[in-house]
Amino acid sequence: ERRTSVFMAGRKAGTEEGSGAPALRSKDRESPTAGEATQRAQTALVMAEKTKEETQLWNGTVLQDASQGLQDSLFSSESDNSLYFTYSGQSNTLEVRDLTYQVDIASQVPWFEQLAQFKIPWRSHSSQDSCELGIRNLSFKVRSGQMLAIIGSSGCGRASLLDVITGRGHGGKMKSGQIWINGQPSTPQLVRKCVAHVRQHDQLLPNLTVRETLAFIAQMRLPRTFSQAQRDKRVEDVIAELRLRQCANTRVGNTYVRGVSGGERRRVSIGVQLLWNPGILILDEPTSGLDSFTAHNLVTTLSRLAKGNRLVLISLHQPRSDIFRLFDLVLLMTSGTPIYLGAAQQMVQYFTSIGHPCPRYSNPADFYVDLTSIDRRSKEREVATVEKAQSLAALFLEKVQGFDDFLWKAEAKELNTSTHTVSLTLTQDTDCGTAVELPGMIEQFSTLIRRQISNDFRDLPTLLIHGSEACLMSLIIGFLYYGHGAKQLSFMDTAALLFMIGALIPFNVILDVVSKCHSERSMLYYELEDGLYTAGPYFFAKILGELPEHCAYVIIYAMPIYWLTNLRPVPELFLLHFLLVWLVVFCCRTMALAASAMLPTFHMSSFFCNALYNSFYLTAGFMINLDNLWIVPAWISKLSFLRWCFSGLMQIQFNGHLYTTQIGNFTFSILGDTMISAMDLNSHPLYAIYLIVIGISYGFLFLYYLSL
Repeated sequence: ERRTSVFMAGRKAGTEEGSGAPALRSKDRESPTAGEATQRAQTALVMAEKTKEETQLWNGTVLQDASQGLQDSLFSSESDNSLYFTYSGQSNTLEVRDLTYQVDIASQVPWFEQLAQFKIPWRSHSSQDSCELGIRNLSFKVRSGQMLAIIGSSGCGRASLLDVITGRGHGGKMKSGQIWINGQPSTPQLVRKCVAHVRQHDQLLPNLTVRETLAFIAQMRLPRTFSQAQRDKRVEDVIAELRLRQCANTRVGNTYVRGVSGGERRRVSIGVQLLWNPGILILDEPTSGLDSFTAHNLVTTLSRLAKGNRLVLISLHQPRSDIFRLFDLVLLMTSGTPIYLGAAQQMVQYFTSIGHPCPRYSNPADFYVDLTSIDRRSKEREVATVEKAQSLAALFLEKVQGFDDFLWKAEAKELNTSTHTVSLTLTQDTDCGTAVELPGMIEQFSTLIRRQISNDFRDLPTLLIHGSEACLMSLIIGFLYYGHGAKQLSFMDTAALLFMIGALIPFNVILDVVSKCHSERSMLYYELEDGLYTAGPYFFAKILGELPEHCAYVIIYAMPIYWLTNLRPVPELFLLHFLLVWLVVFCCRTMALAASAMLPTFHMSSFFCNALYNSFYLTAGFMINLDNLWIVPAWISKLSFLRWCFSGLMQIQFNGHLYTTQIGNFTFSILGDTMISAMDLNSHPLYAIYLIVIGISYGFLFLYYLSL
């Protein structure tokens, strides 16, 4: 109606202007007086200018509305804006009271990096110079139905604030203040019940589909009172709410495995936390690494989740203008101090009132983050920008001092926090104060082992590479010793063959296991922090879940070698030979698992395994006789599973067997026991060797469990 009135006014003015010009020309023909001609000309000029202004106003309104409509049509990837999955529990509040948080910078640097810088780790922690205040005198209060965005430049305190709220403040401590959730002081148990934390980086198994990823989490995270039908319905509700229906049966993927897009993968990470329907959802840099279109759709999804009676708290660096308009509340920080906290649509009004208006056609988030950033290019600029930021922070604290929620308001009325009408509500939600009985250790173990087997056996390229690797090494060694027929290999050739069988293939297993463990390490620690399961079920699922691949790997490797190299063709000896190779490869796998869990990086784990493996290799009794080792290598050889493997394989082939050898024209028959006793490989019986290898494997497994 407004556009129509403007348009009709323009038409009317244009008609009057058009009719006024012929009348003026008619009067000119009738020779009017000079005063009347001047008056009519001025009237016509005024009407023309008025018409021009109204036309421009109408055109601007139409263009603005048209551009807004175009933008809405572009960014609404799904036409359905209804809420499928809402939080119907009690209303949640998150309150931060006078928080001051100190960050220990030295503790953020890993100990091995400090050693690389020639620093002693425990001394650097005691230094006062390494501590600085990450947050200063911060207070705010947000409620369900609101989305609070924390913005600011790098080092403003966003990450520290999220760490304090989620109870994961590693390397820092609260100097003063409190965190309150629903009127109760924050505790780790309360945070685990009420708060869901979505990390900055996606940690998902790449070979599972979106639906399978959520289904496995639902088996472990939802209460055991839920039936299977309720779990399946919860998964479908989350898929519908996050608009993942079109990719529900697509693999999640990662950098190396093709799967869903980056924005969809980020929504899957949100869905993992959303499954148990938390009242408070906290996200750390959810739009990092995403393009602008995908980032807008993601924040739109978060805004819709907030309308479903949830409290959404996100941290962003500098959101673009269309994303900024989606926020309910904005917290602008610099150097750990709040510069502005209030409604997003009132941010420009606040800064304008204190003398910092936002320029026309500028993004308010970009402009005010730049305004409050600390410029460290020179000492003078740093001092000037710090003083400006401190003055802005002091001014804001003065303006919100009388408000209970510490939000700046343009008017003396509360912000509209009413939630929108939803299309569907759930009858079973987890209240923060209600104790929920989660699935037990048996259910966790069964779910974890099914998840691991499903993920591993869908990685066909890796399985084919491992199988080809085992087959190729087996054939190379086998054909090297093939073709002797009835002619018996020399004793040293047979000893070298048995040593290679037990020593070559475990080395390849080390690199595969270390690489795989470190790729899953972050996901494991995140899920343990969230209380998804305990270390025990994961430990047994990890060990038993890899046994099928381990057995296939050893079968492909050990069987061709034995028959191609014409070792003693006795079924009982072949079974003993195969079992010992199986145990040694498994022992090497457990060593790699323990090193991966104990050491923080892939390079350190692989270096440690290689160093330990080479020590075991050199002291196995083939390179040098065990009797000739001095005390340190002698003790290393007692822990060397390669030494016990070599001893066992030699006993299997030579004990009780009369070995015939020829020197020149003379033929000698020597008992095999005598030959291997000369190498000090017959000091323990065969059954004891099996028990020793099993004991070493259990020792590595114990270290692995303690390191989880």
